[in-house]
Amino acid sequence: MAEHTEPRMHDTLLLFGATGDLSQRYLFPSLLHLLRDRLLPVSFRLVAIGRHDYDDAAFRDWLRARLGKEQARERDAVEDLLQRTSYVAVDLRERDSIVAALSQYADRPCVSYLATPPDLFVPVCEGLAAAGLLTGPSRLVLEKPIGHDLDSARAINASLRAHLDEERIFRIDHYLGKAPVQNLLALRFGNTLLEAVWHYRWIESVDILVAETAGVDGREDYYADYGALRDMVQNHMLQLLALIAMEPPGALDADSIRDEKRKVLRALRPMTAADVEANTVRGRYEAGVVEGRAVSGFKHVLRQSQDERTPDIGVETFVALRAYIDNWRWAGVPFNLVTGKRMAARTTEVVVSFKPVSHWLFERPVREQALPNRLVMRLQPEENIELGLMGSLAAPEWGAMELQPMALDLSMSSAPQRRIAYECLLLDALNGNQTLFVRGDEVEAAWQWIDSISDAWRDAGTATQPYPAGSWGPAVAAPFLPVTACSAQHDRSGS
Repeated sequence: MAEHTEPRMHDTLLLFGATGDLSQRYLFPSLLHLLRDRLLPVSFRLVAIGRHDYDDAAFRDWLRARLGKEQARERDAVEDLLQRTSYVAVDLRERDSIVAALSQYADRPCVSYLATPPDLFVPVCEGLAAAGLLTGPSRLVLEKPIGHDLDSARAINASLRAHLDEERIFRIDHYLGKAPVQNLLALRFGNTLLEAVWHYRWIESVDILVAETAGVDGREDYYADYGALRDMVQNHMLQLLALIAMEPPGALDADSIRDEKRKVLRALRPMTAADVEANTVRGRYEAGVVEGRAVSGFKHVLRQSQDERTPDIGVETFVALRAYIDNWRWAGVPFNLVTGKRMAARTTEVVVSFKPVSHWLFERPVREQALPNRLVMRLQPEENIELGLMGSLAAPEWGAMELQPMALDLSMSSAPQRRIAYECLLLDALNGNQTLFVRGDEVEAAWQWIDSISDAWRDAGTATQPYPAGSWGPAVAAPFLPVTACSAQHDRSGS
């Protein structure tokens, strides 16, 4: 039976994986900013949990060194955070060790944040439950990925639900905490101009590009098991796709939005071995030059295939997919998803290309050379919205009306500085707001489609194509790339 308790802001955060890269780069700075701005409770306390054998003083020294830049600007806030922080070293695979080390913190409701590999979710959850730390209204936050495939995701979700209700499970996809991503909802449902043409009758294609200049350095073991398909497409890109393609929700509450996203994910057309040659490209970066710096290629970690009857097809650092959503709104519209490491530029953008006008009246340009209307939503490195139109700049004395591309630029540069995604998501978790978190059935629906692709690659023996670091991926992936992002540079580089 579901619990019906009013959400309230908790003042205790148990951070697992406290010495990991995610905590160092994002979580501790986010907590520092929230504390500085007095958005956390006066009684807030942080319990940092990791493998290293520190005492409180040694861990605070370690953390102070990693907050060096913040230390120079926010010395008082840094010291305040450190004084609220205690450290616990524990073996997260040992249920009894977790109970012995953490049960003292069950004196009040808490939020347990698992910034750990997914294979630790179940043992940590069981230890927390035994320590009394998952009793309502305590909450649990989990970082992506939730499992490695559909079966493992279902096993994790079943274990979670054995100890706490869905209303107290917060699965993080930090892309949902980004202000530009949330702005997709405002664009979709706050503007008659867009909602009126937001379907297959007027839209030719949708492109989603998430390109990174960073490589896999230091994460080779992780990537050997996941690759770009499981690491990026299964969560970030499918969440973007779902927000773009979802039907209007009845309200902007968590369940209404997540119900509509789940419907989109379940409507994705599964891929077969016959589909992947035409609708997918796998790539792996080799040595090259990124932002003027020479970088080495990805060192693939060999691993044995789980199915001895089929060869191990390697792991990809780049993937391009052409997806179709089999429903009334999007019938026949291709969604091109492209993501990769060590690419020419760091960018995340969504490009919606509209169909051409039904009857072309103009002499110049000829119909075949006219650019289609495009809505371009750039999410990073800077937020920007641009609507590409055709207009006439011809003088009246000219004998013919000539159309030229023109852009309506809705730059967000004058907007106030927004909080980074993790600041928003930490506040929501502490307050019990699930709107920007992913529900269990969404995760399983996404994995079901991803599994169809990985199975089809295995059955078809789809190999990875090499591409030089600093390019836009394998040459055969050019048709999948949004023309606004990189066609010109792609042509110049020949890659």
